Amino acid sequence: MLQTSNEELYAARLNRYVSAMHLGQPDRVPLRPFAAEVTARHAGFTCQEVTHDYRKAFEAVIRCCHDYDWDATVPNMVYVWTGLTQAAGLKYYGVPGIDVPADVCFQYREPADQTSFMKREEYDDLIADPVRFLYETWLPRVSSDFCERGQAVTFRNNLAFVKSSMAMMDYFTAFGPQVERMRRECGTVSAICGMLKAPLDILGDKFRGYVGLAFDLMEIPEKVQQACEALMPHLGYLALTGADPQRQVPIPIWMHRGCTPFISKQHFKSIYWPTLKPIVEALWAQGNQTLFYAEGKWDAHLEDFAALPEHSIVYHLDRTSPEKAHAILGRKFCLSGGVPNVNLAFSKPEEIRAICRRLIETIGAEGGYVMDSSAIMQNDATLENLKAMTDAAREFGVYRSESSPSPAVPSAPSATAGLPDWITRAVPRPGVCCPWAEKLLELPPIQGDEGLARKVWEDIEGLGYLYIWHLLLSF
Repeated sequence: MLQTSNEELYAARLNRYVSAMHLGQPDRVPLRPFAAEVTARHAGFTCQEVTHDYRKAFEAVIRCCHDYDWDATVPNMVYVWTGLTQAAGLKYYGVPGIDVPADVCFQYREPADQTSFMKREEYDDLIADPVRFLYETWLPRVSSDFCERGQAVTFRNNLAFVKSSMAMMDYFTAFGPQVERMRRECGTVSAICGMLKAPLDILGDKFRGYVGLAFDLMEIPEKVQQACEALMPHLGYLALTGADPQRQVPIPIWMHRGCTPFISKQHFKSIYWPTLKPIVEALWAQGNQTLFYAEGKWDAHLEDFAALPEHSIVYHLDRTSPEKAHAILGRKFCLSGGVPNVNLAFSKPEEIRAICRRLIETIGAEGGYVMDSSAIMQNDATLENLKAMTDAAREFGVYRSESSPSPAVPSAPSATAGLPDWITRAVPRPGVCCPWAEKLLELPPIQGDEGLARKVWEDIEGLGYLYIWHLLLSF
């Protein structure tokens, strides 16, 4: 028997994954674990090691790719790299080995209403200029190393900017080699590309806190809506410019508190969905699927999601009823997930096998299903159950012989050169911090090519823009 090369293995896995995400029926159900600290458990590292040292986190993923038959996974699903968060002095994480025991996952510190990172009276400042607000108000509040307006700048302040920006560059540029290593050494597909969050989730996660946002929705909903509308062009811009150039793997949206009962169905329909749906539609207009990583229970909103263009999303099952999601969304969109994390932590391997088989034979019976856990796997999942899920997908997930021809993947919309009007017309314009028109006032008359000077200025401006937005979204 001829041995399959990693390149051939990669091509087969990518075809399997992409086919399923477009409602195809490949040779078998793809397996795409969103494995975070559980990779450390497999590799023999502590939570502190993979949270502090992203190189160890990368290595843990590679070891899992070698040892498990996964079609796709995330190059590093350990959400927090504390090398960067500590360089920036971010206050909202409890760090393994410092704030919590070394083998406990990082903890997010929810701000109380009185200490939220944005005060209620500051909505107008955020709405008027989100980038300026992030740099001048938000960053000094979330950091112990950046000074507020009016305070004297210190050595630590300047050092924090240099360290954290260089750390971000170091971390992000390391992902390219990691993705290539997964492909070359393991034949494993990088499962996602880019970043997206809903405007209302950002308000709750990083500005007002959940309690503050809940009161705002009841007492000043018009300001909440205006803030979401102000954030929307920037979040859409980041998602579009960070998407997979080949348009094969989806952009993930981490959906936190936009579902009932965290917010009312009325607020979902009037604020949450109108400021998220246009982003998803813009992504699809350029050929990019969005992975709805729907944390929590979203049963009340499935009909709204069903109105999106066919194939435009992959819907991930956490606590949403698999049967209901399949009945409402299954004819239009791929489903993924559904293996409960509590079972992966506490059940026996034979129970995991039974859960996987039931999902495959019901919602995955005709294709359009990707197997995964319900939520990101931290270090509570047992390795025995991780293996049981892997083996069950291979045993029960076969649709046809591997020699059968692969189904054609439906064509996604063609990519367009420009961005949607609601992004390009936004003031201030996404992608820059200080507009060229302001810089031009400081310069002597341009003697050469103004277009070249402007392009270089805006390209470098874009780095400052990406720094602050990724600090907000990614860390």
